[in-house]
Amino acid sequence: MQDKTTPTPVPALFTWEFAADPYPTYAWLRGHAPVHRTALPSGVDAWLVTRYADARQALADQRLSKNPVHHSESAHGKGKVGIPGERSANLMTHLLNIDPPDHTRLRRLVSKAFTPGRVAEFAPRVQELTDRLIDDFCEKGSADLIHEFAFPLPIYAICDLLGVPGEDQDDFRDWAGMMIRHGGGPRGGVARAVKKMRTYLAELIHRKRENPGEDLISGLIRASDHGEHLTENEAAAMAFILLFAGFETTVNLIGNGLHALLRNPGQRERLQLALAEGDESLLATGVEELLRYDGPVELATWRFAKQELTIGGQRIAEGDPVLVVLAAADRDPERFAEPDTLDLSRADNQHLGYGHGIHYCLGAPLARLEGRTALATLLRRLPDLRLAVDPEELRWRGGLIMRGLRTLPVEFDVPAG
Repeated sequence: MQDKTTPTPVPALFTWEFAADPYPTYAWLRGHAPVHRTALPSGVDAWLVTRYADARQALADQRLSKNPVHHSESAHGKGKVGIPGERSANLMTHLLNIDPPDHTRLRRLVSKAFTPGRVAEFAPRVQELTDRLIDDFCEKGSADLIHEFAFPLPIYAICDLLGVPGEDQDDFRDWAGMMIRHGGGPRGGVARAVKKMRTYLAELIHRKRENPGEDLISGLIRASDHGEHLTENEAAAMAFILLFAGFETTVNLIGNGLHALLRNPGQRERLQLALAEGDESLLATGVEELLRYDGPVELATWRFAKQELTIGGQRIAEGDPVLVVLAAADRDPERFAEPDTLDLSRADNQHLGYGHGIHYCLGAPLARLEGRTALATLLRRLPDLRLAVDPEELRWRGGLIMRGLRTLPVEFDVPAG
């Protein structure tokens, strides 16, 4: 007798319902189609890699290029892969778009100006910015923790680090706001914001050449390796990507992290108790767990097959785009025990939240510092923080790479004194 059963259809991808909770769909893909070819909302076809072992392999596989010239279609020339507007603004020469040896040279140059020591020295400024932002809303008894806290904190921090004068930082906040809205703003708004930022960065780099300081852009200008210096285009592109990648990932780390803590009161109480006792060890492991559980980067940035290869038993043709789904890999039960459970004390936690291999996020130490400072300060100062809406009312931003909330409305008792 003929088997009349039909294959289970692939769950819908990239809908608003999917954006609210993609994890059941990713579980289905891991189990049924771990390397799955799909049409993206932009019309580009790409492979989604969802299992941890395959994802880790792909992230480090140098047969997968970051340079969109290897894309087999012409769509990359229309801005359908990468950041809208970066090509027309001549901002392509950054770490997310290049391979060795250029990647090796640029990362080595930039690393000299973006060291862990510099990040550590920046800690008091991050704490000052965090307290100032909380001061601005703590007397109201309510706030939108995205727009009033998670969004401005990394913008002002990265502007300070880059050396953007205080009087210009609100312009950066406006441009970044346009970029983070993705499809939610006016048509062409992201490309216009990128172009304005490019014009500003060119002027700022020129001023820093004439009058350098101790900031990151001055460091980029001074950085050299065997006599090689960054060109102006390279310096502008690097400053741009440090801002773009550095702020949105941190917005989402703080926003998603707070959301997860509010939805898991037992874990949040554990953290508050530890902080009240002066123990920050749970904060350190907790930030790593929040990065794994509902991290800021849902899919790693674009890769393109330089030659035919196999991932997870699936043949990938030369020129095909490959997107590693970090959010799926970091909930793989083959790698993490009880992956859908938030456990702030999780010890064995080699998550992929900031990537893996030579493209591991250069700004991860700064993002971790901002995340730890923001979460600890908010929980200490506003210990009774609670969601002001039903969780089902929260909306997540559209967009392919990043995962973050549009708003996070909360209520709390006004602190005494």
